[in-house]
Amino acid sequence: MDKQYDVIILGAGPAGMTAAIYGSRAGLSCAMIEMAAPGGKMVKTYEIQNWPGIKEISGADLAYQMFEHSTQWGAEYLYGDVTEIRDGEIKQVICRDGTVYQGKTVIIATGTRERLLNIPNEQKLTGRGVSYCAVCDGSFFKDQPVTVIGGGNSALEESLYLTQFASKVTVVIRRDVFRAEPVIQKAMEDNPKIEVIRSHVPVEIVEKDGKVGGIVLKNVNDGTLTTLTTSAVFPYIGADPCTEFARALPILDERGYVIVNDKMETACRGIYGAGDVTVKNLRQVVTAANDGAIAAQQAFHQLKG
Repeated sequence: MDKQYDVIILGAGPAGMTAAIYGSRAGLSCAMIEMAAPGGKMVKTYEIQNWPGIKEISGADLAYQMFEHSTQWGAEYLYGDVTEIRDGEIKQVICRDGTVYQGKTVIIATGTRERLLNIPNEQKLTGRGVSYCAVCDGSFFKDQPVTVIGGGNSALEESLYLTQFASKVTVVIRRDVFRAEPVIQKAMEDNPKIEVIRSHVPVEIVEKDGKVGGIVLKNVNDGTLTTLTTSAVFPYIGADPCTEFARALPILDERGYVIVNDKMETACRGIYGAGDVTVKNLRQVVTAANDGAIAAQQAFHQLKG
């Protein structure tokens, strides 16, 4: 394409859309490239209660409001499945259909992709009891039984977090030992609200009245099936950053996350990271928006001196 942008933003989640707001308000020509619906994981979140200034809103509604805001000052929304970034004074963003976009700077805000259980009803009930974020959705299951799948640090930490709300937290692990650090295991074992089911794997999520009503577990040793009553299922079997297109650049860690400094700069001048795709501790809508704002401001300073 002949058109050249000041900033090309990869991804239209909260980080990408905030970057578009800050960039376009600063007078930069901006394009957001997204291969799915704008909003990222917000679209899959039933309700959000921790976005400052709004006590409660559905994830889809907040995503729509952010999207309208992000294009208010002229940022373009483009569909594309990005397969490669070519670095240089002018960056080239190449999409699967052969389209090439040119930009003076690039902000990578493509987020992460949860590892799915790949069992019946998982995707159907996402946002209706199946959740990949206890911090986001745990409070919706106050005084109800919930189930966490996984035996690593994240699974156990989220299990402990959920005990603030749930009547009971059942942790299901494939093996008979945990992968989590001993101090986290000890905290879990000392919590009377947590029960552990070992040597089992989930095989189906049970639907009841359009929501999660239970989960079917299989014993890995003898194959027997057990149905567990639960109001929510939180899979924590890992997440992977969506950065396949950036593998040739020296900006990723060993897991594929974008390495940035406090200005959201990567090792490649003019390429920034923002949101869940970066190396960070807390992945939330509010922290993603923070990253997007910083990245766009740094792009502005680079371009305007």
